[in-house]
Amino acid sequence: MPVRAFVFPGQGSQAVGMGKALAEAFQPARHLFQEVDDALSQRLSKLMFEGPLDQLTLTENAQPALMAVSLAVVRVLEAEGKMDLRKAAKVVAGHSLGEYSALAAAGAFSVADAARLLKTRGRAMQEAVPVGEGAMCALLGAELPQAQELAKAAAPTPEGEQEVCTPANDNGGGQVVLSGHATAIDRAIKLAPEKGIRRAMKLNVSAPFHCALMQPAADVMAEALGKTPPRNPAVPLIANVTAAHVSDGGTIKELLVEQVTAMVRWRECVLAMKAMGCDTLVELGAGKVLTGLTPRIDKELAGVAVGTPADVEAFIKTL
Repeated sequence: MPVRAFVFPGQGSQAVGMGKALAEAFQPARHLFQEVDDALSQRLSKLMFEGPLDQLTLTENAQPALMAVSLAVVRVLEAEGKMDLRKAAKVVAGHSLGEYSALAAAGAFSVADAARLLKTRGRAMQEAVPVGEGAMCALLGAELPQAQELAKAAAPTPEGEQEVCTPANDNGGGQVVLSGHATAIDRAIKLAPEKGIRRAMKLNVSAPFHCALMQPAADVMAEALGKTPPRNPAVPLIANVTAAHVSDGGTIKELLVEQVTAMVRWRECVLAMKAMGCDTLVELGAGKVLTGLTPRIDKELAGVAVGTPADVEAFIKTL
């Protein structure tokens, strides 16, 4: 039997139509989407199924929407496949907002609480930096030390002041994302060839996530998580901030606050799952981004995406 880790996607995996086929095929998915709509007092499912894309892509909508699709898949597997997460997965992890999906799947948050927290998180991240002042760029063909060197070189302004420019995501497979002041990110893109980096491209994001500029959002989440703290999860979480497993709700709360401004150490998270004995990473939810990264981080690991009704039915047969 494969030793599985369940992993949950982050922002960027959203698309109009997400979750629609699941809702049409499975009643537990319909119930889950209604639960999220009720929690937010918003017809988020209609926005997910029909768009428009610009509204779905807004951080405060994309974050709970991605969680909703992931948890719909979990609910269907539990109902249709009689899946018990404690037996099916050795550990859970999620990329950025996916960490909340992972924790909700493992019972640390109710679905309603996860939806409300992500709505708050998305809005706080959006409002932390005025539009246009922050930016992010993806470095392709770059390992973390190269990215750190580039960020350090790009941070000083021509006037000699220091701007924020730091690695935000170490995604593995030669992909690192930088985040910070827009002018510093522009300098990084220009300097990238000198550092031997194959390609640097600006990302179409609304804010500079996972850097020091997000501190106002971290403060908002400290307050929100103080009121709605996570319980101990049913299986351990591999945390973005530490790339280590954690099972204590109090520690997880602190890490979720830190996660807003800290780098997502996804490459190390994947290697930590392997070190715990996992040989298969099962991505639950929209898209296949993490599934694509898995073998690029470690060729011995298998990646499986479970997001469509056909995927669900195929995966149930392996339980």
